[in-house]
Amino acid sequence: MIDPTALLADLRAEGAELDSWVEPLSDDEWATPTPAAGWTVAHQVAHLAWTDERSLLAVTDPDAFQTEFAAALSGGNVAHFVDDGAAEGAAQPPAKLLARWRELRDALNSALAQVPAGTKLPWYGPPMSAASMATARIMETWAHSCDVADALGIKREPSPRIKHVAHLGVRTRDFAFQLNGRTPPAEPFRVELLAPDMTLWTWGPEDAAQRVTGPAVDFCRLVTQRVHRDDTALVAYGAQADEWLDIAQAFAGAPGAGRAKA
Repeated sequence: MIDPTALLADLRAEGAELDSWVEPLSDDEWATPTPAAGWTVAHQVAHLAWTDERSLLAVTDPDAFQTEFAAALSGGNVAHFVDDGAAEGAAQPPAKLLARWRELRDALNSALAQVPAGTKLPWYGPPMSAASMATARIMETWAHSCDVADALGIKREPSPRIKHVAHLGVRTRDFAFQLNGRTPPAEPFRVELLAPDMTLWTWGPEDAAQRVTGPAVDFCRLVTQRVHRDDTALVAYGAQADEWLDIAQAFAGAPGAGRAKA
C-alpha cells in the first residue's frame, strides 16, 4: 500500500533538489545547453512547469483538460504540443519562470492530496490515480533533473526516491512493447535492482524465466531514456527481457529516440 503523504513528500523533495541547483544560476547559465537536443536548462524547467500545469488542470478541471487535449489532437499539433510549451516558458526571464514553477509545484502537490481515493484522472495516456500521477511527476522531475545535472556538471548522488522511478519503469513494461508495435510478453519478469543503499529492490516472481538485474540508477536512467543501454551495467536473461531493455520507456508519448552511446 502506497503512503500518499510520503509519496507527495518525495515529489516535493524531487522538485526542491532541482530548484536548489537552478536558483543561483545567472541568466546566461540558464541558457546552458543540456543533453536534450535544442533544450537549455531553461527549457528543462519550463517543460516541468508546463507539465505540472497540465497535471493541475487534469486534477482540478478534468473536462477542461480533455477539451484542451482534444483541440491539440484535432489541430494536428500533438507532435509540437510539448516542445511549444517548453519554448514558450524558456523565453520568460529565468526569475519569472522559476517563480511560476514553484507556484505550480505547490499547487499540484496540494491538489493531489485532496483527490478522493478511487478517482481516475485524465492524461495523455490511460487515466490514472492521484498516486500514479504523483509517481509520474517524480519520474519526470528526476529525469529532467538528470539533464540539468549533466549540463551543469553536478555530481548527483542517487536517493531512495528513485525507487518510484524504478517501480514505474517496471510497471510500464507492456506499455513500452505496445508503443513500439510489439506484443507484450505473457509472463511476468523478475527485476532485481541494487538500490543506492546497497539493498536489493525486487519485482516479479523469483522463478521467472525472464530477468533483469543491475544498479537501480542505471535502470532508472534507461527507462527515462537518459542513457544508452550499452553504457549501463544492466544484464538481461532471456530474449524477451533483452528486447525490453532496448525499448523501455516509462513516460507517455511517442517512442523516444533514446540517447547516443557515450
